[in-house]
Amino acid sequence: MSDAYLRVWVWQQCLRARLAERAADEAGEGVISAAIAVLIMAFLGAAMWIAFKGTLQGATNHVNNQVNQIGR
Repeated sequence: MSDAYLRVWVWQQCLRARLAERAADEAGEGVISAAIAVLIMAFLGAAMWIAFKGTLQGATNHVNNQVNQIGR
C-alpha cells in the first residue's frame, strides 16, 4: 500500500510542478495579445481613413465638375 501511495504522491507532485511551470510561462500573454490587437486595429483605422479621404476627394471633384457644367 505504501508503494502505491508513494507513486500517486510523486505523480501528483510532478503534475502540480508542470502546471505551475506552464502557468508561469504564459504570464503576460494576454497583454501581448491585446497590444497586437490594438496595433492591428490602428493600422486598419489608418487604412480606412486614407481610403475614405481618397473617396471623398474623388466625390468632391466629381460634384464640382457637375456643378460647373450645370452653370454653363
